[in-house]
Amino acid sequence: MGDTLAARGERMAKGFNRPVGGKQSGGGQLQQLQRLQEQMAAAQARLAEQTVTASVGGGAIQVTMTGDQVCQSVQINPDLLKDLDAEMLQDLVLSAVNMALDQSRQLASESLGPLAGGLPF
Repeated sequence: MGDTLAARGERMAKGFNRPVGGKQSGGGQLQQLQRLQEQMAAAQARLAEQTVTASVGGGAIQVTMTGDQVCQSVQINPDLLKDLDAEMLQDLVLSAVNMALDQSRQLASESLGPLAGGLPF
């Protein structure tokens, strides 16, 4: 208890005896970051297992994609090919892929977004 004011100031400057309400120590932040990293890895693994399916042309073309933006399948109704030219088919496939990407990104945002709120800084 016989510390001088200068000695107490030096210890606080080094991170010791932080005042109540001050920032966490480096070790506390590191542990929080490690927990967050584990939670992110688990959320990303769940996303890789979830799928979204986008459909265009009244269901004539369907694209299925995982939550981590891996395209799993593209299905084209064979009846569509009878009356369609190549350019129209390309446009429909492109639309379906982009729609599936948007849905997949939304799924990822909903899953990973809350974790970003847990960052310690």
